[in-house]
Amino acid sequence: MIRHIVYFSVREGYGVDEVREGLMMLREIPHASHYEVGRNIQSDAINEASPDLIVYAEFEDDAALAAFKAHPTYAACIARVRPMREMRIAADFKADSRA
Repeated sequence: MIRHIVYFSVREGYGVDEVREGLMMLREIPHASHYEVGRNIQSDAINEASPDLIVYAEFEDDAALAAFKAHPTYAACIARVRPMREMRIAADFKADSRA
């Protein structure tokens, strides 16, 4: 299983709910076995650049993640969200089956 985590901060002049709504478009793509978008509830006193939103998704394998990113809704989401976001950090990792 591939775990996909993306952190977003919202550009000044836009709302967190507006960006979250755009990211929720990705729920329509069938290749994720799990997909959610949540608000960051932790403020970090050490790091002033805390994200506003976190995307968490799970994929069966690399092919499912690639199909997700190749889906037309993914491109539409990027076009909608990119102008509203300041920061985006993405990470993918293979889940440890021993956990």
